Amino acid sequence: MRVRPIDLVDVFVYLVVLGVFIQLFPEVITETFLLALLTAILLKIVLEVVVWVKTKLVGRLRAADSVAARVIGVVSLLVVMPGSKFLVLELVAFAFGGAVHLGSFFQVTALIICLMLARGGMRLLFRREGEVAAS
Repeated sequence: MRVRPIDLVDVFVYLVVLGVFIQLFPEVITETFLLALLTAILLKIVLEVVVWVKTKLVGRLRAADSVAARVIGVVSLLVVMPGSKFLVLELVAFAFGGAVHLGSFFQVTALIICLMLARGGMRLLFRREGEVAAS
């Protein structure tokens, strides 16, 4: 797998967002900057996998031709959406032990929403910048 420049931008944006959460929420803790950076990298990897899985599930849901297939698709999405937050919590706990704590389920949910919004914003910014440069 090749690391693209936008992947590095994502990691740095994730690091900034994580840093903001560390400042705003006392329950969100990373003991060192290096651990925050490694957490941002872990979040990048996990969220890329989760986005890929959700995209596949939505594609199957849209292509479903029976009620049973649609119900299975909806249930799968309903399992993956909150399940991904628990996955993040568990992977961070496994990888870093007590040195990194991302707070409660709701704080992790808010963190992931902010990460995804920042990711989308950066992609939009780079897309517009590319359009202007091409003109």
